[in-house]
Amino acid sequence: MSPEPHSSPGRRRVWRVATPLVVLMSGTLFGVSAEQSDGLDLRGGRLTDLASVVRAERDRAGDLTAQAADLNAEVEDLSTQLGDRSVSRVQDEIATLVDPAGLTEKSGSAIQVTLDDASFEVREAYEDNPNDLVVHQQDIQAVANAMWSAGATAVTIQGQRLISTTGIKCEGNQVTLHGLPYSPPYVIVGIGDQARLEAELITDPILATYRDYTDIPGGGVSWDMTALDSAVAPAYAGLLDLTYATPIPE
Repeated sequence: MSPEPHSSPGRRRVWRVATPLVVLMSGTLFGVSAEQSDGLDLRGGRLTDLASVVRAERDRAGDLTAQAADLNAEVEDLSTQLGDRSVSRVQDEIATLVDPAGLTEKSGSAIQVTLDDASFEVREAYEDNPNDLVVHQQDIQAVANAMWSAGATAVTIQGQRLISTTGIKCEGNQVTLHGLPYSPPYVIVGIGDQARLEAELITDPILATYRDYTDIPGGGVSWDMTALDSAVAPAYAGLLDLTYATPIPE
């Protein structure tokens, strides 16, 4: 057997210098990664993709809303135990307002309208503005307004009860309602006289323009209107306090 080759003195010197240098650089990279990740996975764990974050925030907001509803119920229960006449008088006034304010459950025959975006492939191939083929805040608002105009006793969007202070906000490709984000399709239900609801929805000029974009070749936005023999609009269970700006004292 031939003897094993030996490294030259110059090569040994190179390795003696390179090895500590590589170790030092690796330690530096580990330190930078730990600082930037702040203890989290830099490659994006389960909650770093947008859909998971939205679901987590929606669940959290839903839990807080349920907690607020429980606290409101507790306050009402404690208030009824007071024997003060002035408190009783205020409670009587509240009792007459809770129904029109949307704080009681409503049920009855209804009309359901479902709005949805065109498919991604259709929007990509569309030569004009692709935003014409997505559902916008004003489209959802127009459906709700038409239902109110037709005398609806209650309106829900994605199952949430609308009240006088409800705001429909468009944020990116989602709509936020009472602090909760929703993606299409958007389901709007109005409880009331079906004939009046249908007539108002069909003749509303804003919704007529929306329906023009359902006929885009290849498939545009979608519109579906369905009569429901029975529907339930739950009582509004969110926060009732209003937040508003106040002038700075001079």
